[in-house]
Amino acid sequence: MGKTRVLVLGGTGYMGKRIVRACLDQGHTTYVLQRPAQEIGLDIEKLQMLLAFKEQGARLVEGSFSDHQSLVNAVKQVDVVICTMSGVHFRSHNILMQLKLVEAIKEAGNVKRFLPSEFGMDPALMGHALEPGKVTFDEKMTVRKAIEESKIPFTYVSANCFAGYFAGNLSQLGTLLPPKDKVGIYGDGNEKVIFVDEDDVATYTVKTIDDPRTLNKTLYLRPQENILTQRQLIEKWEKLIGRTLEKFHISAQDFLAPMKVLDYATQVGLGHFYHIFYEGCLANFEIGKEGEEASQLYPEVQYTRMDTYLKRYI
Repeated sequence: MGKTRVLVLGGTGYMGKRIVRACLDQGHTTYVLQRPAQEIGLDIEKLQMLLAFKEQGARLVEGSFSDHQSLVNAVKQVDVVICTMSGVHFRSHNILMQLKLVEAIKEAGNVKRFLPSEFGMDPALMGHALEPGKVTFDEKMTVRKAIEESKIPFTYVSANCFAGYFAGNLSQLGTLLPPKDKVGIYGDGNEKVIFVDEDDVATYTVKTIDDPRTLNKTLYLRPQENILTQRQLIEKWEKLIGRTLEKFHISAQDFLAPMKVLDYATQVGLGHFYHIFYEGCLANFEIGKEGEEASQLYPEVQYTRMDTYLKRYI
């Protein structure tokens, strides 16, 4: 099944670099969009990453979201397009820029599959989300609408919680490291959450690109052993370090109380945390006929369990 020609946009980003590696590892002819010199400027780390990809066998193709024809030309060289532009406000939030990419794919007319930048909660299920965090889901749905109206073949990837942001810190806000003494528990800590290693997200994502079972469907990443409550995640950490952390509970009311005085990006994140840990939005529904579950489709993927993942923090 290898040798599909894949174009990755945002290839030097948090998920993008993993998608590029997964494409190369799975034997696909991998193209990475390289911004023109004036846009790269002096961002030497990204340039060096692009050059490293080139050494590993990727092909660099110049293009810019401010140059429609360059996007069309890039897209015409491939079978599959994967976009990994950031959609989180504390980094950069560029979801609607994908509308330019949709137009380029539509004009090129050759793409067999487009995977837009999603990789989190399924936005189709988040119409009730709290403001201002609802903007993330609304914008992703705007992109979906454009894709489907343009009749572009697609796969959407709902990867749930990236372990780097939600597992290593035991799901504590404002830190990436596990707490040393006290840990906050949201509500009773018993809502089911789904944690996935980011490299596994990339592996599963790339598996879909020429799989007819995922055509025009949403792929949900629900590796069975990584469906855990926050309490269970904390217990795994406590077992690893051989001691018990002091726990304090945060009610939904107390969690949301400071919302209005926080900066915009934090408000967005707080709303998303609320839906995950108080509402249980990741696992409180059954996957319907419009979706597939990744670990069932691809049982050969040896995904990272969270007790193994947490060992790196000791």
